[in-house]
Amino acid sequence: MLSFFSKYKFFGIVLFFLSAIIVYLFYNALQPPKKLLVYQPSMVNPELVDSTLQYKKKYHRIADFSLINQNGETITQENYKDKMYIADFFFTTCPTICPIMTKNMADIQEKIKNESDVMLLSHSVTPEIDSVAQLKKYALEKGVDDTKWNLVTGDKKHIYELARKSYMAVKTNGDGGPFDMIHTENFILVDKERRVRGFYDGTDTKEIERLLQDLEVLKQSYQP
Repeated sequence: MLSFFSKYKFFGIVLFFLSAIIVYLFYNALQPPKKLLVYQPSMVNPELVDSTLQYKKKYHRIADFSLINQNGETITQENYKDKMYIADFFFTTCPTICPIMTKNMADIQEKIKNESDVMLLSHSVTPEIDSVAQLKKYALEKGVDDTKWNLVTGDKKHIYELARKSYMAVKTNGDGGPFDMIHTENFILVDKERRVRGFYDGTDTKEIERLLQDLEVLKQSYQP
Protein backbone atom coordinates (compact mmCIF):
# COMPACT_ATOMS: atom_id res chain seq x y z
CA MET A 1 0.00 0.00 0.00
CA LEU A 2 2.80 2.40 0.92
CA SER A 3 4.57 1.67 -2.35
CA PHE A 4 1.35 2.49 -4.22
CA PHE A 5 1.10 5.95 -2.57
CA SER A 6 4.78 6.71 -3.04
CA LYS A 7 4.49 5.78 -6.70
CA TYR A 8 1.74 8.34 -7.30
CA LYS A 9 3.00 10.99 -4.85
CA PHE A 10 4.50 13.19 -7.54
CA PHE A 11 1.34 12.93 -9.66
CA GLY A 12 -0.77 13.95 -6.66
CA ILE A 13 1.35 17.02 -5.93
CA VAL A 14 1.18 18.16 -9.56
CA LEU A 15 -2.58 17.61 -9.60
CA PHE A 16 -2.95 19.63 -6.40
CA PHE A 17 -1.08 22.62 -7.78
CA LEU A 18 -2.92 22.48 -11.10
CA SER A 19 -6.22 22.44 -9.23
CA ALA A 20 -5.15 25.44 -7.15
CA ILE A 21 -4.21 27.39 -10.28
CA ILE A 22 -7.52 26.56 -11.97
CA VAL A 23 -9.49 27.62 -8.88
CA TYR A 24 -7.48 30.88 -8.72
CA LEU A 25 -8.11 31.64 -12.40
CA PHE A 26 -11.83 30.95 -12.06
CA TYR A 27 -11.99 33.15 -8.97
CA ASN A 28 -10.32 36.07 -10.77
CA ALA A 29 -12.52 35.61 -13.83
CA LEU A 30 -15.64 35.84 -11.68
CA GLN A 31 -14.54 39.02 -9.91
CA PRO A 32 -16.23 42.17 -11.25
CA PRO A 33 -13.73 44.55 -12.91
CA LYS A 34 -12.64 47.43 -10.69
CA LYS A 35 -14.31 50.73 -11.46
CA LEU A 36 -13.22 54.14 -10.24
CA LEU A 37 -15.62 56.53 -8.60
CA VAL A 38 -16.61 59.74 -10.35
CA TYR A 39 -16.17 62.26 -7.56
CA GLN A 40 -18.80 64.92 -7.02
CA PRO A 41 -18.48 67.92 -4.66
CA SER A 42 -20.91 66.35 -2.19
CA MET A 43 -18.48 63.43 -1.77
CA VAL A 44 -15.48 65.58 -0.81
CA ASN A 45 -14.40 67.19 2.46
CA PRO A 46 -16.39 70.45 2.57
CA GLU A 47 -13.25 72.34 3.65
CA LEU A 48 -11.86 71.76 0.15
CA VAL A 49 -14.97 72.72 -1.83
CA ASP A 50 -16.46 76.11 -2.56
CA SER A 51 -19.63 76.62 -0.53
CA THR A 52 -21.71 77.09 -3.69
CA LEU A 53 -20.92 73.52 -4.78
CA GLN A 54 -20.80 71.49 -1.58
CA TYR A 55 -24.17 69.83 -2.21
CA LYS A 56 -23.70 69.17 -5.93
CA LYS A 57 -24.19 65.44 -6.58
CA LYS A 58 -23.65 65.01 -10.32
CA TYR A 59 -22.30 66.43 -13.56
CA HIS A 60 -19.15 67.88 -12.03
CA ARG A 61 -16.38 68.70 -14.52
CA ILE A 62 -13.09 70.59 -14.47
CA ALA A 63 -13.85 74.10 -15.76
CA ASP A 64 -12.16 75.71 -18.75
CA PHE A 65 -8.86 77.35 -17.85
CA SER A 66 -6.17 79.56 -19.32
CA LEU A 67 -2.79 79.69 -17.57
CA ILE A 68 0.89 80.25 -18.42
CA ASN A 69 3.47 77.48 -18.15
CA GLN A 70 7.20 77.40 -17.43
CA ASN A 71 7.97 78.24 -21.06
CA GLY A 72 5.68 81.25 -21.22
CA GLU A 73 3.12 79.34 -23.27
CA THR A 74 -0.62 79.64 -22.74
CA ILE A 75 -2.02 76.33 -21.49
CA THR A 76 -5.76 75.66 -21.69
CA GLN A 77 -8.07 72.69 -21.45
CA GLU A 78 -7.37 72.12 -25.16
CA ASN A 79 -3.82 71.03 -24.31
CA TYR A 80 -5.40 68.27 -22.21
CA LYS A 81 -8.19 67.32 -24.59
CA ASP A 82 -8.63 63.52 -24.76
CA LYS A 83 -5.96 63.12 -22.07
CA MET A 84 -5.97 61.60 -18.64
CA TYR A 85 -3.95 63.72 -16.27
CA ILE A 86 -2.75 64.12 -12.70
CA ALA A 87 -3.04 67.58 -11.16
CA ASP A 88 -1.75 69.16 -7.98
CA PHE A 89 -1.22 72.54 -6.29
CA PHE A 90 2.16 73.73 -5.03
CA PHE A 91 4.52 76.69 -4.84
CA THR A 92 8.20 76.78 -5.69
CA THR A 93 9.35 78.28 -2.37
CA CYS A 94 7.44 75.77 -0.22
CA PRO A 95 9.96 74.16 2.18
CA THR A 96 7.76 71.38 3.57
CA ILE A 97 5.57 69.03 1.54
CA CYS A 98 6.15 70.47 -1.94
CA PRO A 99 9.64 69.03 -2.49
CA ILE A 100 8.29 65.56 -1.63
CA MET A 101 5.26 66.04 -3.87
CA THR A 102 7.43 67.26 -6.74
CA LYS A 103 9.79 64.30 -6.39
CA ASN A 104 6.86 61.88 -6.46
CA MET A 105 5.34 63.66 -9.44
CA ALA A 106 8.72 63.35 -11.19
CA ASP A 107 8.66 59.60 -10.45
CA ILE A 108 5.19 59.41 -12.01
CA GLN A 109 6.50 61.36 -15.01
CA GLU A 110 9.12 58.64 -15.53
CA LYS A 111 6.43 55.95 -15.36
CA ILE A 112 4.18 57.65 -17.95
CA LYS A 113 6.87 58.97 -20.30
CA ASN A 114 5.72 56.65 -23.10
CA GLU A 115 2.00 57.13 -22.48
CA SER A 116 0.81 59.60 -25.10
CA ASP A 117 -2.58 60.13 -23.46
CA VAL A 118 -1.39 60.78 -19.90
CA MET A 119 -0.05 64.14 -18.69
CA LEU A 120 0.70 66.13 -15.52
CA LEU A 121 -0.41 69.60 -14.42
CA SER A 122 0.89 71.54 -11.40
CA HIS A 123 -0.71 74.85 -10.38
CA SER A 124 1.10 77.49 -8.35
CA VAL A 125 -0.89 78.81 -5.39
CA THR A 126 1.45 81.83 -5.15
CA PRO A 127 1.37 83.11 -8.74
CA GLU A 128 2.57 86.55 -7.60
CA ILE A 129 5.88 84.88 -6.67
CA ASP A 130 5.98 82.07 -9.23
CA SER A 131 6.72 83.97 -12.42
CA VAL A 132 7.48 82.20 -15.68
CA ALA A 133 11.20 82.59 -14.97
CA GLN A 134 10.81 81.14 -11.48
CA LEU A 135 8.79 78.19 -12.80
CA LYS A 136 11.38 77.55 -15.52
CA LYS A 137 14.20 77.53 -12.96
CA TYR A 138 12.22 75.12 -10.79
CA ALA A 139 11.37 72.91 -13.77
CA LEU A 140 15.02 72.60 -14.76
CA GLU A 141 16.04 71.78 -11.19
CA LYS A 142 13.35 69.09 -10.83
CA GLY A 143 13.76 67.42 -14.21
CA VAL A 144 10.40 68.44 -15.65
CA ASP A 145 9.71 67.11 -19.16
CA ASP A 146 7.98 69.97 -20.99
CA THR A 147 6.09 67.54 -23.22
CA LYS A 148 4.47 65.77 -20.26
CA TRP A 149 4.27 68.22 -17.38
CA ASN A 150 3.14 71.84 -17.22
CA LEU A 151 3.87 74.01 -14.19
CA VAL A 152 1.40 76.87 -14.47
CA THR A 153 0.91 80.35 -13.06
CA GLY A 154 -1.61 83.05 -13.84
CA ASP A 155 -4.41 85.13 -12.36
CA LYS A 156 -4.74 84.27 -8.66
CA LYS A 157 -8.54 84.43 -8.65
CA HIS A 158 -8.67 82.05 -11.62
CA ILE A 159 -6.34 79.55 -9.91
CA TYR A 160 -8.28 79.87 -6.66
CA GLU A 161 -11.57 79.11 -8.41
CA LEU A 162 -10.06 76.14 -10.22
CA ALA A 163 -8.68 74.80 -6.95
CA ARG A 164 -11.90 75.21 -4.99
CA LYS A 165 -14.61 74.76 -7.64
CA SER A 166 -13.02 72.27 -10.03
CA TYR A 167 -10.29 70.20 -8.37
CA MET A 168 -11.62 70.48 -4.80
CA ALA A 169 -8.06 70.45 -3.54
CA VAL A 170 -7.20 73.49 -1.41
CA LYS A 171 -8.40 75.18 1.75
CA THR A 172 -9.01 78.88 2.14
CA ASN A 173 -7.42 80.51 5.18
CA GLY A 174 -9.54 83.65 5.01
CA ASP A 175 -7.00 85.96 6.67
CA GLY A 176 -4.67 87.06 3.91
CA GLY A 177 -7.08 88.15 1.20
CA PRO A 178 -10.13 86.89 -0.66
CA PHE A 179 -8.23 84.36 -2.77
CA ASP A 180 -5.60 83.06 -0.37
CA MET A 181 -5.11 79.30 -0.49
CA ILE A 182 -3.64 76.61 1.74
CA HIS A 183 -2.76 73.84 -0.65
CA THR A 184 -3.07 70.22 0.36
CA GLU A 185 -0.85 67.24 -0.47
CA ASN A 186 -3.50 65.88 -2.83
CA PHE A 187 -2.80 64.58 -6.30
CA ILE A 188 -5.99 64.51 -8.37
CA LEU A 189 -6.63 61.98 -11.14
CA VAL A 190 -8.73 63.43 -13.99
CA ASP A 191 -10.22 61.44 -16.85
CA LYS A 192 -10.66 62.32 -20.54
CA GLU A 193 -14.10 63.74 -19.80
CA ARG A 194 -12.56 66.14 -17.26
CA ARG A 195 -14.08 64.30 -14.30
CA VAL A 196 -12.27 63.75 -11.00
CA ARG A 197 -11.62 60.03 -10.51
CA GLY A 198 -9.38 59.93 -7.45
CA PHE A 199 -7.52 61.78 -4.68
CA TYR A 200 -4.13 60.63 -3.39
CA ASP A 201 -1.62 61.80 -0.80
CA GLY A 202 1.24 63.08 -2.94
CA THR A 203 3.73 62.67 -0.08
CA ASP A 204 3.02 58.95 0.48
CA THR A 205 4.72 56.37 -1.74
CA LYS A 206 1.99 53.80 -1.07
CA GLU A 207 -0.59 56.33 -2.23
CA ILE A 208 1.47 56.93 -5.37
CA GLU A 209 1.36 53.19 -6.05
CA ARG A 210 -2.42 53.27 -5.60
CA LEU A 211 -2.64 56.21 -8.01
CA LEU A 212 -0.66 54.32 -10.65
CA GLN A 213 -2.87 51.26 -10.18
CA ASP A 214 -5.99 53.40 -10.57
CA LEU A 215 -4.48 55.01 -13.65
CA GLU A 216 -4.16 51.55 -15.18
CA VAL A 217 -7.83 50.87 -14.36
CA LEU A 218 -8.79 54.17 -15.98
CA LYS A 219 -6.71 53.40 -19.07
CA GLN A 220 -8.41 50.02 -19.39
CA SER A 221 -11.82 51.70 -19.33
CA TYR A 222 -10.93 53.41 -22.61
CA GLN A 223 -9.91 50.19 -24.34
CA PRO A 224 -12.36 49.02 -27.05
